[in-house]
Amino acid sequence: MDFFKRLVLAIAFALTAPNAIAERIANADFAVPVERYGHFALGRPHEYARVTATTDAGRRLMFELPENEVFEDLTPRIVRLAANEPEEILAVVSNRATGARLMMLRLRAGRLEISAQSPPIGTPMRWLNPVGVADLDGDGRAEIAAVMTPHIGGTLKVYRRQGEALVEISALDGLSNHVYRTQELALSMPFLIAGKTRLLVPDATRLQLRIVGLENGRLVETGRCPLLSPVTGAMQKISPSEVSLGLLSGRTMLVPNDCPK
Repeated sequence: MDFFKRLVLAIAFALTAPNAIAERIANADFAVPVERYGHFALGRPHEYARVTATTDAGRRLMFELPENEVFEDLTPRIVRLAANEPEEILAVVSNRATGARLMMLRLRAGRLEISAQSPPIGTPMRWLNPVGVADLDGDGRAEIAAVMTPHIGGTLKVYRRQGEALVEISALDGLSNHVYRTQELALSMPFLIAGKTRLLVPDATRLQLRIVGLENGRLVETGRCPLLSPVTGAMQKISPSEVSLGLLSGRTMLVPNDCPK
């Protein structure tokens, strides 16, 4: 085999080998504000027709929703469900007939496409707010947590991807992580406590912080802390043991591991 043929085969192998470097999603934004849905859970103008993504190769890609849907969200989330998987986009999509659902978009064959979706809430003008993406049971794959209808008796739900579906594995009632018509989405978060990832989510009144874990496939409350006033601002990790909460009365520090069981 001459040198030229060997060179061609080497290039072909490099392009098709499992460890070949693939183009990845680097960042994303929503575009084209619209008023065709008109719920505006986050205030105006936060309903969008399009998401645009930039790849690490500098390419700009677009994904457009049909006329009966909008991205009812602030910023697309770039997430990975496992260490060996590429980055994907996670967003909240609202449908004129069925309300909000989670949608994941991936980069494939040079374009953005839907990779997985959750079932919709089922009622129009009903919204959800993601808590985060984290490995809640220690199996090496991340789950997706979100609060359904955080303004009217919210339910925390956890999903796993199974093929092209985000499948609900457990739910827990009586939580809220958003104030209607505000743009602060970070009222809840995953947090590592004693080596296990927990979800820190306010209760429905936002006057108590509930600590929730996924154990044996079920969401269970592992602690609860009373607060001086409702949570209205961002929750932030300050140290491996402390978080800062934005309350109506001002910011306060809290050690989640000290919350009573």
